[in-house]
Amino acid sequence: MINKIISVKEAAEKVQDGMTVMVGGFLANGTPEILIDALVEKNVKDLILICNDTGFPDRGVGKMVVNKQFKKIIASHVGTNPETANQMNSGETEVILTPQGTLAEKVRCGGNGLGGFYTPTGIGTEAETDKEKKVIDEKEYILETPLKADVALLRASIADKKGNMVFNKTMKNFNPLMATAADTVIVQADKIVEVGEIDPDHVMCSGIFVDYIVGGDK
Repeated sequence: MINKIISVKEAAEKVQDGMTVMVGGFLANGTPEILIDALVEKNVKDLILICNDTGFPDRGVGKMVVNKQFKKIIASHVGTNPETANQMNSGETEVILTPQGTLAEKVRCGGNGLGGFYTPTGIGTEAETDKEKKVIDEKEYILETPLKADVALLRASIADKKGNMVFNKTMKNFNPLMATAADTVIVQADKIVEVGEIDPDHVMCSGIFVDYIVGGDK
């Protein structure tokens, strides 16, 4: 069996300047804080972030926003981190706000090899700018294209040594979805157990999607 367990430092080395990074969690719940802290310390720059939100200035990916590590942010919510708005308004960071359901479906399409999907969400707003539109059954839709990343940074409650994961409560948000849509998937697991200790019926995301596991709770 391939050893997927690595140190936090080794995990941080997988993320390089200019990469596109997906981060699980919402409002820092379910966010891999240990990995985020390691990337703040590494000070990797010019990243593209795909995340449901930008956390808080002192929690979640918000710490990386404050450290000005993103050149572009794709998120559904940035209201709890004023630094995101400051960088967006100054033109320092490009911010693309995407409705939460649309963001989730774009990630799902990326993970499933689909070319995109048509949605009525955003019709009549700035969200339709420069996007292909189509009329289906006399209703207008926008074509939304898939999202993929170089690296996904996720958090699980429990992972076995093959990377099979269990998520507790709100950790189920974007974490299992993003596991399918990145070239390299790194999971911070609160608890690591031996293979076979997790009831197969309780596995919420298969270890086939996971490349590396970092232990630790924060």
